[in-house]
Amino acid sequence: MRMTRRKAISTLVAGSSVALVLKEGLAAGEEPAGATGKAPQTSIAPRTPKPLPFDPKKLNGISERLITSHWENNYGSAVKNLSKVEEELGRVTKDTAGFLVSGLRERELTFTNSIILHDLYFGNLGGDGKAGGGIQVALSAAFGNWGRFEELFRATGAALGGGSGWTVLGCNFHTGALGIYWSGHHTQALAFGAPLLVMDMYEHAYQMDYGAAAGKYIEAFFQNINWQEVNRRYERIAKMGALFAPEGK
Repeated sequence: MRMTRRKAISTLVAGSSVALVLKEGLAAGEEPAGATGKAPQTSIAPRTPKPLPFDPKKLNGISERLITSHWENNYGSAVKNLSKVEEELGRVTKDTAGFLVSGLRERELTFTNSIILHDLYFGNLGGDGKAGGGIQVALSAAFGNWGRFEELFRATGAALGGGSGWTVLGCNFHTGALGIYWSGHHTQALAFGAPLLVMDMYEHAYQMDYGAAAGKYIEAFFQNINWQEVNRRYERIAKMGALFAPEGK
């Protein structure tokens, strides 16, 4: 799907309008934000966690106690902390020390990615673990067969056992291919792509139920994957991917 000439013109017109407003505002003597060294007054609405999209009592092999604690304490903390960081960023001026700005931006990225990955993780749970549809066909083609995809995804997750991180099946917009990506931290992510299936491998995702037995958690995760949701993401991303198709494809 390519941007049409009409859409392109509309975008240019909208951009020109914004530029004209800014130009007229400055000509009238308005100072750009931060020019006086004072932070602009901003009002940021506090964020709230998304509710779980499934009944936590009905997961197979993952307890309600664990999933509720995970949602409330780990995901919930990221949501609250991002709001606090955004408040502090709203107070930044040209005179704010660079190390403070850098620290806030690092925390902003960490909490933002934590929220996104947790939303996707909880979103792809609550199913019966039975794959099907376009994503199964695509993964079988990308990895040679379905078994090979599952083997590699499980192995990547197991490699993170006892530590922290994420295992992510993603669409790489740079190459147009599906791939499995390892992440040891919230800020380690595919630079230009979209997650389709996310597995949390931080110990808080399984320790309460399985202790250090990460492999048993991975087995339980696969039994609870909502492949309909993964398919929905894949179909949506496939349309977007056409916009970023590598040259020659």
